[in-house]
Amino acid sequence: MALLLSSSFVSSTQLPFSTFNTDKWNTGRVNKNSYCFTMCSVSNSSSSKPKRVWIWTESKQVMTAAVERGWNTFVFLSENQQLAIDWSTIALLDPLFIKEGEVYDSGDRRVGSIIEVSTPQELQQLQPADGQAENIVIDLPDWQVIPAENIVASFQGSGKTVFAISKTPSEAQIFLEALEQGLGGIVLKVEDVKAVLALKEYFDGRNEVSNLLSLMKATVTRVDVAGMGDRVCVDLCSLMRPGEGLLVGSFARGLFLVHSECLESNYIASRPFRVNAGPVHAYVLVPGGKTCYLSELKSGKEVIVVDQKGRQRTAVVGRVKIESRPLILVEAKTNSGDQTLYGIILQNAETVALVSPCKGKSNPCDITESWR
Repeated sequence: MALLLSSSFVSSTQLPFSTFNTDKWNTGRVNKNSYCFTMCSVSNSSSSKPKRVWIWTESKQVMTAAVERGWNTFVFLSENQQLAIDWSTIALLDPLFIKEGEVYDSGDRRVGSIIEVSTPQELQQLQPADGQAENIVIDLPDWQVIPAENIVASFQGSGKTVFAISKTPSEAQIFLEALEQGLGGIVLKVEDVKAVLALKEYFDGRNEVSNLLSLMKATVTRVDVAGMGDRVCVDLCSLMRPGEGLLVGSFARGLFLVHSECLESNYIASRPFRVNAGPVHAYVLVPGGKTCYLSELKSGKEVIVVDQKGRQRTAVVGRVKIESRPLILVEAKTNSGDQTLYGIILQNAETVALVSPCKGKSNPCDITESWR
């Protein structure tokens, strides 16, 4: 069984993992037993925009905690430019400065407008207006009940990214979830590291639920020798666990889940950062519901790591290794009656594996095993 991603994004379904007998490869046939893999589909529609986080603080500890969690946009008052300069020597920051109710970047370009809403009358009058910047920052001083839904409704369809200044993670959560859609971002104004940690924990939990891929069942119809080719090993800056790998395929309409080399074997030491992903022409899933060619991967580029339950996370590519190796072709179809053919080419090696989504089976099967 193997995992695949196809052209109607985030609707995948689970299947079993197939194992193949190398003695049969010269026939292009498979054993009479059904070989199954898990397949998942990728849609061409754009996914919802990720929520943005700006940090407003004068605490070096808060700044450090935020940067370590991937948030590097910081808001400063105009008189605190020296603080921004000092912090920029410690970490790579994107500083923003507040001047006369507007937000400017380090190049003195206006990137945001601040709107203070102090009364119910001002809330009622809140709406997009000519002359406002692309980002709107809402400041709600002294509100006991946060009117988050009113703010979301006021700017729906405006094309602007609306932030709200929040002083606690729970307040930020209200803004991010209002009317199911939420605001486009949060300005977290805090001096306590715990607030940053709590907000990051909230985002991690939110992403785990929203990024879950469901998987579809399919049957392998062909396994055959494909000759020599240039295959790509992808080494990530993150460690992978059993059941995790990259979604790769010969066609963007269907990507198989290729397992990492995180398990010990008789042939090679464990390399939990590596996926022997396939040849240079193959597609691999990257953030944003998109694909790119394996040959286009390079240090610093992000890919999506997926496990057998469909959970996904981003990881940074550390390096790629391209070497000439013997290859095999695997083709499969779904069991839905659709005759669409899905395919992947992989290195002919015992260390290359597809992930099994079968219940009670956590280990991957290498592609040179005979079917059991």
